[in-house]
Amino acid sequence: MTVYADTTEALVKKTRAREEALGLRDDTCRSRFFLQSTPTSKVIVFFHGFTAAPEQFVPIGEAFFQMGYNVLIPLLPGHGQAGDWNDDHPPPLPENPLIYQEFGQTWLKNAQALGDRVMVGGLSGGSTLSAWLAFEYAQQIDRCLLFAPYLSGTNALVDWVVERLHVYFEWKTEPGTIGFGYGGFHMPALRVFLEMGQQILDRANVQPAAPMLIVSSAGDRAVDSEEHQQLFQAALKFQPKCWYHCFDRKLGMPHNMMTQAEGNPHADLPIAIAKTYAESDLTWNEITALSERWQQGEALNAIVEQLHLNQRLSPDGPSVLTTLKLIAGVT
Repeated sequence: MTVYADTTEALVKKTRAREEALGLRDDTCRSRFFLQSTPTSKVIVFFHGFTAAPEQFVPIGEAFFQMGYNVLIPLLPGHGQAGDWNDDHPPPLPENPLIYQEFGQTWLKNAQALGDRVMVGGLSGGSTLSAWLAFEYAQQIDRCLLFAPYLSGTNALVDWVVERLHVYFEWKTEPGTIGFGYGGFHMPALRVFLEMGQQILDRANVQPAAPMLIVSSAGDRAVDSEEHQQLFQAALKFQPKCWYHCFDRKLGMPHNMMTQAEGNPHADLPIAIAKTYAESDLTWNEITALSERWQQGEALNAIVEQLHLNQRLSPDGPSVLTTLKLIAGVT
């Protein structure tokens, strides 16, 4: 076997053994791996949402695998474990940020062993962890894909509840949708991400991070999209290759935006903009200028040729067109 084959086999085997020992709720909670048969320079780690499971990132994971990436979707600490969890017996979610941060560092190292162009990404709490890594390892991470990062709740009252109360909260799943992972949690477990989120906002004002794509939805009832914009504007001052998009409220895109199963019929849209961002090397000013000129009727190929963007724009034509429409406010 080659060194690459040995490395991937050992990683999968070690992860599977640990999860077998834990005892998982179901197969949706298992860490997922989409690994190329031969070595590739491109690798991405996706961290699923708070209380959720790796299944959340299977659609975008498969998309990135088809683009030639090695894709790692690990189960977060304390998540996905079988048990009769309730108010009296809450799931074993960490209440110490160091547990998540050390976990993130471990999986960043795992990714670096598989390729030299490493990206991280996540949803909600997993997105918060990704942003933390982007500041800690700004020179080692090529891109960071942040979907609805949890920096705070939708209003001050919600934040007060998270900060002060020790209550048990149960998720309400919309009819016709499913919820991966736990059905509830003890509030101090969420407090970890609120505190981490506020630290990220503070750091964004004074230090550079790895290039970030920040994706919000105006229909998200769980997090504050204004703080997403605040993070973007602060990060952009240090890193011009940061991008931002907030999906229109009319799309009805929920907080759990990565899958149709969780209630987003437009799950292809965040995947499209992520694919374009990952494979492009354009600044925010360049992609917005390109979008504006294309929207005014100029031929895309002509604009790309005139601006000498041929080697810096993703070759995935459909995803690029979708992204330009989104930025122009067409979709």
